[in-house]
Amino acid sequence: MKAKDSKIFLEALDELEKEKGISKESVLEAIELALLAAYKKNYGEDENVEVIVDRESGEIKVLASKTVVDADDLLDPNEEISLEDAKEIKKRAKIGDVLKFEVSCDNFRRNAVQNGKQIVIQKVREAEREHIYEKFKERENDIVSGIIRRIDNKKNIFIEIDGIELILPPAEQSYSDVYRVGERIKVFVYNVEKTNKFPKILISRKNEGLLKKLFEIEIPEISAGIIEIKSVAREAGSRAKVAVYSQVPNIDTVGACIGQKGTRIKNIVDELNGERIDIVEWKESMEQFVSAVLSPAVVSSVEILEDGTAKVLVEPSQLSLAIGKNGQNARLAARLTGTRVDIKVLEKEEDDE
Repeated sequence: MKAKDSKIFLEALDELEKEKGISKESVLEAIELALLAAYKKNYGEDENVEVIVDRESGEIKVLASKTVVDADDLLDPNEEISLEDAKEIKKRAKIGDVLKFEVSCDNFRRNAVQNGKQIVIQKVREAEREHIYEKFKERENDIVSGIIRRIDNKKNIFIEIDGIELILPPAEQSYSDVYRVGERIKVFVYNVEKTNKFPKILISRKNEGLLKKLFEIEIPEISAGIIEIKSVAREAGSRAKVAVYSQVPNIDTVGACIGQKGTRIKNIVDELNGERIDIVEWKESMEQFVSAVLSPAVVSSVEILEDGTAKVLVEPSQLSLAIGKNGQNARLAARLTGTRVDIKVLEKEEDDE
């Protein structure tokens, strides 16, 4: 490259680093590898050379490394150089020295950059993909904010987050959400994986992790570790249950999550567009925990059977509340407690006996 072209080239790398966060040094190293591959393709794989891009001028140099030997011991011209020839390059050269000297290859300088262009572009793309992967990997299991750019005919939502367009598929959308192009939206990054192409970045408005992170953001006692979220069960857009616990004595865990006049929980409900959230206190006793989780129903008794099933007895007036609309309350209770919940009417049980 000419001196002017070299300067423009280095400035372009500076801009690339500034705008996309791609390390200038990593790109230069990729370019050197690409040019070395191009050189060996043209001049032979046995050549013991390295290609250097000057970090200040951008000038490309091809340096050969050869060990100085006595002329009678010269076996491999690609690896060795006679003492006589070495002294023409470096007067004080002696046997055993490893001599580095620039190879005259004007033809290579003119053609190799163009020949290696596609390799360099590929390396830059790889570096950019690696940067994107690392950036989102740091934010895995966290909430990020972006702008809805478009919605296709399959109802995929395309969201721009820090200059990267990610897809929120229908399977990860909450049915209570209304999506409008141009609006800002919060999503949960639940999985980031490397692939041969663009990193696989999965986002959701339906994942239970979104609700958990919203609790951490809105409730200082949770982020500080005073209150712990034990488990979360959610049917996005409709209803959720959250079990909370604290080792600190005399702390109102449920009240702290609700907040004064319900302000804390209201912020979370508003973000989830009206999703109903039940907060229950986690209990070490599974019987007590199942009983609390089936709220708002009043449970008469809970028995944990040998197979782990929670056998629940309720008064007839409480049956519909315990089961919930379309069985939702019972489903969420089972998921929150990690057990099968079998609800029966107390009077019916007594008749059976």
